[in-house]
Formats: sequence, structure tokens, C-alpha cells
Amino acid sequence: MPSQDTRTLLQSAVPTAAVGAIVAVVSGVVAGGKGAIGAVVGTLVVIVFMGLGLYVLQRTAKSLPHLFQAMGLMLYVAQLLLLLVLVGLFKDTDLFNPKAFALALIIATVVWMVGQARAHMKAKILYVEPDSDNSDKPEKSGSSQ
Repeated sequence: MPSQDTRTLLQSAVPTAAVGAIVAVVSGVVAGGKGAIGAVVGTLVVIVFMGLGLYVLQRTAKSLPHLFQAMGLMLYVAQLLLLLVLVGLFKDTDLFNPKAFALALIIATVVWMVGQARAHMKAKILYVEPDSDNSDKPEKSGSSQ
């Protein structure tokens, strides 16, 4: 993964993990051990889903740049739908507290997206490729001589 992609991943995953730990502690206090387990599982699911999505999006940007925006929209919709399906699948589980799981999913998803948006806003990514062939030629000003 190039350094910019790694920075984006770290600037999204680290705050998500930190907030997930806080949610796990609060869930543990409120709902006991099963609440803490539910919050940890929810946070890990978000980090894995969103991290894989970022990886797929970066690969798409490099290989098929004309599909980048459409792929990004499709990817986020698919991720959110999959997270919704997971909440539905685990709503009656006895392995952990489903409310803590759902709350951690929501909070971790919002924190991930805020972190990713912040990382992209702070990134210094060229949107125009500099032309290295013309760098030695002086610029012409005004006249066509």
C-alpha cells in the first residue's frame, strides 16, 4: 500500500479503535461483560469492513480511474447494507449484547467516515499530473513568436 493510502487507513482506523474502546468500556459498565464483547465485536466488524472497502477503492482508483466515483458510492452503500444485515442477524444472539453491538457499529462507522474525510481533506494529493517533458522549456508569454 502506498504511503498516502497507509496514512488514510491509520487516520481512520486509529480513532475508530479508540472510540470503540470507549464504547466497550461504557457498554461493559452498563450491560456487563456481554455488552463489552458486543461493542468490541461491532468495532472490529467496522474496522475490517471499512478497511477492506478502502483497499478495494484504492485498487479501483489505480486500475480503473474512470469508475472511481461510481465505485465509491456503490461500495459505501454496500457496506452500510451489510452492516444493517449483520445487525438483523445478531439481534437475538446470546453471544453478546445486541444493543451494544448495534450502537458500536453506528458510532464506529460515523467515526471512521469522519476520520477518512479528515484524512482526505488534509492529504496533499495532486489532481493534475505535472508534465515532466516540458519542465526544461521556458514558458511563452503573450506572443506567438
